[in-house]
Amino acid sequence: MLCLRNGVFIVDRHDVEFPCPRVNHSMTVTTPDQQGFPAIQRAARLRLLQMHYESKVGHIGGNLSCLDAILFLHHFVMQKDDQFVLSKGHSVGALYIALWSIGRLTDADLQQFHKDHTHLAGHPVSGWMPEIAVATGSLGHGFPVAAGMAMGKQIQDQAGRVYCLMSDGEWQEGSNWEALIFATHQQLDRLTVLVDVNGLQGFGSTKEVASMSDLAQRIAAFGATVREIDGHQAQALQALLQTPQQGFQVILLNTVKGKGVSFMEAKMEWHYLPLTAEQFAQAQNEVRLT
Repeated sequence: MLCLRNGVFIVDRHDVEFPCPRVNHSMTVTTPDQQGFPAIQRAARLRLLQMHYESKVGHIGGNLSCLDAILFLHHFVMQKDDQFVLSKGHSVGALYIALWSIGRLTDADLQQFHKDHTHLAGHPVSGWMPEIAVATGSLGHGFPVAAGMAMGKQIQDQAGRVYCLMSDGEWQEGSNWEALIFATHQQLDRLTVLVDVNGLQGFGSTKEVASMSDLAQRIAAFGATVREIDGHQAQALQALLQTPQQGFQVILLNTVKGKGVSFMEAKMEWHYLPLTAEQFAQAQNEVRLT
């Protein structure tokens, strides 16, 4: 069992404790402890697996591929005037776990995941907490909405950035290319788009379903600043997300679907499958040993 108590994660009953660094919502950006972040990642993966196992819900692979980036944003990057849009709404479990890891959701809240009449639905439900400003589910709409939010900040000269996390498969949607034209034309310097490039989607690899190689080159052709990094490493995330950047940018996160669990990694079927009891036990053991 994993819980957050007085700003400290307690892992199982082995008295393993570690601090829970987070951004103070007053709010100044903190410097990540390169030794502390892996502990946050491990605890979050364990709690994500538990939440999905107990609810018998799938979509675990895509949650694990984007979890590290969402954690890093919420612990070390986002300030009180920033907003976050999760375009790949079926990975909302990763967002709930990130909010749990900074104390905004409780274990009791997570136990309501995917139940009837819950706010913690299988896709984000907007309006019930400030950290979830946009409802997403139908893919390809998060980036356009985030662009509109950033435009609003720009017009009104409001503080803060808009961070949008989307999937690589979503670039098969025409709405995102329209949003890209809009974002570059309007020079939306308050917008950062992160793309979870795990290479897999519901019916196969992104190359097999609708090839977009080289995605970075195609996006850059529209005039956007594009950078590619390892989406699981704190050092890589820190180098880009904590360095002030001018103008609209797209960050391609090279990730692994099912990251941290051997039988899930780079396997398309874990876009859908729930965990059996045996798989849950194996996944827990593997994550604990990382």
